Amino acid sequence: MKIAFVGKGGSGKTTLSSLFIRRLAAAGAPVVAVDADINQHLGAALGLDETETAALPAMGEQLSLIKDYLRGSNPRITSARTMIKTTPPGEGSRLLRVCDPNPVYDACARPVELDGGAVRLMVTGPFTDSDLGVACYHSKTGAVELFLNHLVDGPDEYVVVDMTAGSDSFASGMFTRFDITFLVAEPTLKGVSVYRQYKEYARDFGVVLKVVGNKVQGQDDLDFLRAEVGDDLLVTVGHSNWVRAMEKGRPPRFELLEDANHLALRRLHTAVDATYELRDWERYTRQMAHFHLKNAQSWGNERTGADLAAQIDPGFVLDESVVAGTEDNSRLTATA
Repeated sequence: MKIAFVGKGGSGKTTLSSLFIRRLAAAGAPVVAVDADINQHLGAALGLDETETAALPAMGEQLSLIKDYLRGSNPRITSARTMIKTTPPGEGSRLLRVCDPNPVYDACARPVELDGGAVRLMVTGPFTDSDLGVACYHSKTGAVELFLNHLVDGPDEYVVVDMTAGSDSFASGMFTRFDITFLVAEPTLKGVSVYRQYKEYARDFGVVLKVVGNKVQGQDDLDFLRAEVGDDLLVTVGHSNWVRAMEKGRPPRFELLEDANHLALRRLHTAVDATYELRDWERYTRQMAHFHLKNAQSWGNERTGADLAAQIDPGFVLDESVVAGTEDNSRLTATA
């Protein structure tokens, strides 16, 4: 299951995504955590110190390796150079699983031990001033999009992505790559402004969007969020001494998180699992092709000097059966 946490800067989305990751790990679920935010704070929220965080390999720096591996023997992709962030898989592409080892994980993922288990952590890498507003910036989040486009995940497997603040993912279609998106909103007009943006885009693409109210201090805050987001409000979270201790670098055992917040995380977990029955792999694959064509026409063809529309395999549908139970399994499954 693929889960995104989004929201405006300072909304608490990184904190909440880290708590949800801890919840999944404590339940014994396999988890890949991805920090795709401009501000790289997920590692710290999961308990890594500055030295450990600085040592995490950047996905953006491994983009050539990622492309080379994922294109496999796909005859429609003539070279890694012609792959862009929206390039979809096809016959011959190598696909990834949440649990199975592969060279992408070897190069980009590191295990993070939590008191309830362990997760794989992947990061886009730190962003610099020179990255902003240019292609390099999108190449870093583009590595995440390629990863998601080639991922075949099943029930009780989780990929949690802490997204960049605001609406940047709309430029490529990455917002359609998730089974569910949790939008973290404070009870303020600014806090719900990103919700309105996401709701507008999500409406046309079947994106499941739920709001997590954060920093809710009383009935007035709750009434405000209900009035602004309606039935999309799933749960609210208030002050947490456990989170305050975590932010000081001294998190207690996860089981000591306040009962109300454990209950909130349980409701998120239930909402995620319920979306499995809503999966439509054919629509998911069509959306990949849709956004790939948009990017090819607007900049990709010119930049690569190739007709990127030819990369789309019209007979290919990404789903769980592609990896399991096919005669061509050895070619399509990612191997270490």
